[in-house]
Amino acid sequence: MVLETISRIIKVQLPAYLKKLPLPETIGGFARLTVSEWLRLLPLLGILALLGYLTIRPFLPKKKKQRDSLINLKIQKENPKVVNEIDIEDLNSANVCYCRCWRSKTFPVCDKSHIKHNELTGDNVGPLILKKKIL
Repeated sequence: MVLETISRIIKVQLPAYLKKLPLPETIGGFARLTVSEWLRLLPLLGILALLGYLTIRPFLPKKKKQRDSLINLKIQKENPKVVNEIDIEDLNSANVCYCRCWRSKTFPVCDKSHIKHNELTGDNVGPLILKKKIL
């Protein structure tokens, strides 16, 4: 059933559609087409544009994945790694490191994933370290 439908479209309907298309013989003829003639050409032009895009897509430059982009865009860019330490008196443990690169497998706690991220991207993001204040 499906193959019969596809066969009918290719053998009967497509040639009939192409015969009825208002294709001018010169480039200047396109300027003289009416709005209704352009609307009849629209499906064909859309398919041709899609096929052209699919043809050149493998040759287009690849976009960087969000994973490989910088996180820190302007804070302390002169430092090789931005790390902030805050003294907190009522902290249960001696030090707690919080992730700021969003790559930690133990997020929100830092697992030093920022080291690999910084090597890949040239970024300088580091953890937020909360220290227990020693009196």
